[in-house]
Amino acid sequence: MTPKTLIDIGLAAGREIMAVYADGAFGHRRKTDGSPVTEADHRAEAVILRGLAAECAGIPVVAEEEAAAGRVPRTAERFFLVDPLDGTREFIQRNGEFTVNIALIEGGRPVMGMIHAPALGLVFAAAGNEAWRADVEHGLAGPLRRIVTRPAPTRLAVVGSRVNCAEDTIEWLKRFDVEALVSRGSSLKFCLVACGEADLYPRFGRTMEWDTAAGDAILRAAGGMTMTVDGIPLTYGNRNRPGQADFANPSFVALGDLMLRDAAGRRLLEPDRHVVR
Repeated sequence: MTPKTLIDIGLAAGREIMAVYADGAFGHRRKTDGSPVTEADHRAEAVILRGLAAECAGIPVVAEEEAAAGRVPRTAERFFLVDPLDGTREFIQRNGEFTVNIALIEGGRPVMGMIHAPALGLVFAAAGNEAWRADVEHGLAGPLRRIVTRPAPTRLAVVGSRVNCAEDTIEWLKRFDVEALVSRGSSLKFCLVACGEADLYPRFGRTMEWDTAAGDAILRAAGGMTMTVDGIPLTYGNRNRPGQADFANPSFVALGDLMLRDAAGRRLLEPDRHVVR
């Protein structure tokens, strides 16, 4: 499997999504967890599953809609995490901020990832210690351009969820000198940090591993990190934990400059030591 192959699979899924998006008459229903799902989710996931099976037969794939239906394979040292349409709410609201997410996990770490934003004409990818972005026109990706995170400035740019930027997140951010707080949907938040357009993405509350794995892979390859509130890198493939859903993430902070790692964890865990600005 190469990043180009992963990109090609993601672009094919994006074309399915945009075919439904262009129709404009799509409906949606609610899953048991209350989240919405559309025809585009299922069509994109089918394309991805076929593509991964053809290219990487034998590697398990944990995909969001398959998991929702109770079809979850055994995961080994190496497996894929797939969110065929991350930001279904954004898709329904037609604001363009939805993505296709595919990540390869090895030893609990995301080592390769692809994010495609079909309505915005963008694709991001990573493998090893290199991350890239490219423009997409007519369903095809242009030249890949290297992306890296930026050193944290004195005043930070923070990106948050468009629909889940909770009050505790706002309170936590008061402990930093924040110049700008920008809202984005889906895994695009990771991409902004990976490209050096933002410095922090905090998320307190439940997310699933397929929501974050591709963005985390891209961010790590670009020089950043996604960590728990204890300062530990996020891990993947978590199952059979008492009182917790399989593949559920803890609260986390995605950061571009590793120099922020201690500050982010310390400020969250020991807030009384810092003055609110």
